[in-house]
Amino acid sequence: MFSSEGIKMVIESYQSQAELLLNNYAFADSSFIFTSVIIGIFACKTVYELSPIFSSLYFKSYSSLSRTKQIEWNNRAMSTFHAVYVTIVSLYFIFWSDLYSHDVFRGPITLRSSTLSSFALGVSVGYFVSDLSMIIWFYPALGGIEYVIHHLLSLVGGTYSMLMGEAQFYAYNVLISEATTPSINLRWYLDAAGMKRSRAYIINGVVIFLVWLVARILLFVYLFYHAYLYFDQVKQMHTSGVLLVLVVPVVLSVMNLIWFWKIFKGLKKTLAKRH
Repeated sequence: MFSSEGIKMVIESYQSQAELLLNNYAFADSSFIFTSVIIGIFACKTVYELSPIFSSLYFKSYSSLSRTKQIEWNNRAMSTFHAVYVTIVSLYFIFWSDLYSHDVFRGPITLRSSTLSSFALGVSVGYFVSDLSMIIWFYPALGGIEYVIHHLLSLVGGTYSMLMGEAQFYAYNVLISEATTPSINLRWYLDAAGMKRSRAYIINGVVIFLVWLVARILLFVYLFYHAYLYFDQVKQMHTSGVLLVLVVPVVLSVMNLIWFWKIFKGLKKTLAKRH
């Protein structure tokens, strides 16, 4: 059995190797950031193409769905894949890595970045490019104007942080909110499979409420508090970066509150029917 310190040393060793590999690549080719975006797009495309193969084998209800519903099913598989990836990456950089630690000798937290953190953001940017393209192409089948606004804000904020190396701490805090996506998608899958009256559907509703409360409400409160507490460091960024830090989270938090109210009413209605 490895101790927690041993596990941490192993992870830090892999991080150092990844940083060294990416740094060497970045030194040799300045387009490495755009390569990460391409990797993100390719990964999304791969998941989207594999989804109908596995879904038709393991889910009997998939074949009976309409073409539009199958497209949304595969799209949600893609978004679930990205959500798991970006949640793990964000939690690592925010809570495990020392990149954003409270070390005054490392400079302002708003200006900190690394080759690995920028590369990881690029993969996420690739997802938002892919998903936004699908939303616009099939509009409004995969989501209305609120989804377009959400993805545009996420794309602009992520791209800026990736290219400029600024506000990555806040970018990763916002991206943790993607932790709600798997449960949201599972709810849609249960509905599509005709399991809306099942116990799993009710449990899923409770999970969505709790995860949304933590990841999209309380975490944003912490983000605003942190920006207020370190506003002297926020002001050291370029003007466009300051605007993004002040505007993007505010707009997203308003949308999160509106969706949270709908989730609360939906859960209340479901529990009332169950009772």
